[in-house]
Amino acid sequence: MRKMRRKGLASMAAQTAASTTDSTVDLGPAAALSCRECGHRVPLGPVFACEECFGPLEIAYDFSSYDTEELRKRIEAGPANIWRYAPLLPVPADVADKPNINPGWTQLVKADNLARELGVTGGLYVKDDSGNPTHSFKDRVVAQALEAARAFGFTTLSCSSTGNLAGAVGAAAARAGFRSCVFIPHDLEQGKVVMAAVYGGELVGIEGNYDDVNRFCSELIGDPAGEGWGFVNVNLRPYYAEGSKTLAYEICEQLGWRLPDQLVVPIASGSQLTKIDKGLQELIKLGLVEDKPYKIFGAQAEGCSPVSVAYKAGHDVVRPQKPNTIAKSLAIGNPADGPYVLDIARRTGGAVEDVNDEQVVDAIKLLARTEGIFAETAGGVTVGVTRKLIENGLLDPALTTVVLNTGDGLKTLDAVAGTGLTATIRPNLDSFREAGLA
Repeated sequence: MRKMRRKGLASMAAQTAASTTDSTVDLGPAAALSCRECGHRVPLGPVFACEECFGPLEIAYDFSSYDTEELRKRIEAGPANIWRYAPLLPVPADVADKPNINPGWTQLVKADNLARELGVTGGLYVKDDSGNPTHSFKDRVVAQALEAARAFGFTTLSCSSTGNLAGAVGAAAARAGFRSCVFIPHDLEQGKVVMAAVYGGELVGIEGNYDDVNRFCSELIGDPAGEGWGFVNVNLRPYYAEGSKTLAYEICEQLGWRLPDQLVVPIASGSQLTKIDKGLQELIKLGLVEDKPYKIFGAQAEGCSPVSVAYKAGHDVVRPQKPNTIAKSLAIGNPADGPYVLDIARRTGGAVEDVNDEQVVDAIKLLARTEGIFAETAGGVTVGVTRKLIENGLLDPALTTVVLNTGDGLKTLDAVAGTGLTATIRPNLDSFREAGLA
């Protein structure tokens, strides 16, 4: 079922073969790296593909010593950021004392006005991650990757990015005293380019789309020029990805340690969705939430919807696409975790859906008008898909639903550039009344 994807990982696995690993590195409860496909384990290190089957590696933990109530008290007494969940993450115990951007604990907004518009009666919430330091959820994963970079002795922090990640890496590196050099498609939204560049690191545009950028970064890792570089979403990917679990942890804690019935999550690489599911499963196993069914829905833009296409066709393999959408933060035509997203959507009874660019813009305006939340295009995708899922009878409006907004609309102003003044008047009451504003 995974043969095509494994072939794609084979060359990357070869590049990591010479990487050093260290079984003594202190990353808290992280015990080893485990292959998601075959279960093969290796010591913790900057590797990301299995040497046995070329499957992706992820963190395996030892949570055996935890008492549920003591763990809950420890979390609730922790800082108002992702490090409150340090006992469940691959970080040292003193992580909160190290210079980092300390993201997380963002608002879970009870969206009653939006719920009325969409006909949701069971409770609708927006997890608004635009409140992070660089105004996107990428701060979570970068903060996590930074701790791994420290542990493995890297001196340069890098990434391939569709925009938000570049800014998060630049900010985190500046705070921690690392050099940063990040790579982006050359035609990103200007707001994201400026936000990535302002932190003083090196920002390099690559002629091509995100998949071209990612391939280049994989080559650089295997070259002497990349020695000492920690690529947060390549050779540090197993650690980086764990940052997305904190969204699941926060949502459940903010709901009073309850699982939501339904979640709508945007899909770029698919890693965020898969790690949210992993986080929910960990909370269940640890006894921090009551075990009950939940559904996870994936959201894509029609102009880059390889996972949605595969889901609707009943396929297990995701066929790459060339992106063409205003939702550039989701414009990954060959999503690494796409097959796993399909597994989760089907296992939980969810689905994967897409919306076109016009629907994305309408949804951005709808969320802003009803809840005062200005989402970037990815948030427009999730809200638009939520509306479409309800209309198609796939999402139950009588159940508690959480929709993710992963970034700030100020980063994607071009998407709503036609929005402007209601009227221009002279500075007197007659002009005000003539404009029909009284």
